[in-house]
Amino acid sequence: MEMLQTDIAVVGAGPIGLELAVALKRHGFDYLHFDARQIGYTVSWFAPFTRFFSSNERIAIAGVPLHTPDQSKASREEYLNYLRGVVELFDLQINTYEPVTGIKREGDGFLLTTNPAAGPRVCRARRVVLVTGGTDHPRRLNIPGEDLPHVSHYFQDPHPYFRKQLLVVGGKNSAVEAALRCHHAGAHVSLSYRGSELSAKSIKYWLLPEINGLIESGRIPAYFNTVPTRITPTEITLNPSTQTIPVDFVLLLIGYAQDNKLLRLAGVDLGGENEAPVFDERTMETNIPGLYVAGTAVGGTQDKYRIFIENCHVHVDRILAALTGEKPPAAPEPIARPES
Repeated sequence: MEMLQTDIAVVGAGPIGLELAVALKRHGFDYLHFDARQIGYTVSWFAPFTRFFSSNERIAIAGVPLHTPDQSKASREEYLNYLRGVVELFDLQINTYEPVTGIKREGDGFLLTTNPAAGPRVCRARRVVLVTGGTDHPRRLNIPGEDLPHVSHYFQDPHPYFRKQLLVVGGKNSAVEAALRCHHAGAHVSLSYRGSELSAKSIKYWLLPEINGLIESGRIPAYFNTVPTRITPTEITLNPSTQTIPVDFVLLLIGYAQDNKLLRLAGVDLGGENEAPVFDERTMETNIPGLYVAGTAVGGTQDKYRIFIENCHVHVDRILAALTGEKPPAAPEPIARPES
């Protein structure tokens, strides 16, 4: 088995992972970078042409400006193109499609096991930074029929739903955006949400008036205070009324959960309902000496999202200060109104 050795192992190549890699390279650190998928993987499974909620300057990384042709908020495609550009600009070396499958403390460092296509490798690292995100797996309802082929936890494209009966389950931004896009693509859309109304805090401000107008006019029927309990190839049952709705397709857009396996393997303490890693906010170091967390991974499984790209940039500065022995940077002014 091939053996690698480095000072710092970075796990995760989303925006904050890439920003950290640039900082480490600029400061001459010996590091290795791994990701189970491609760079920016979470962004890559957004539906085509999805636009960010955040302004471009808030999701730009490593001091590289993010510009779009029409000065609007970046789309999925534009942001992925931007991330590829950052990687090429700084010639970042990233071991993509090499998942880290094991991590344990050994001596004064860590032993990581990875599993690329060519076969397992082992990496010895003195320090580790986990930048692994928090939306690894879709939340499940655990109801009969959830795994039928016409049911999905991901919205990928509106075209398959053209002139078909589509029920979207969920009432936050992803569900509302999918419902609107599919409606405009010619689908017969309805919405089921456990809450009594859609919340302005969870939906892009330019989408809320439109979805409310379509619901009020009856063009998108909405079933509030309902929860699906059973799905068949042609119907879905909503409680508490046990009402059945005819469907051709179902989108279960009810959120995503963090895969915290590596955190657990490393012995990191997890706290609260979100099972978020416990760490020192001045340095981002966990209870395991030499093991740091950054990016949205610090939020665990978020129900009400509070941790986004835009308020994670400071994590890079804190980790860099800890690695160099410098004074931790001052806490940034809280973002009065996060845009994500």
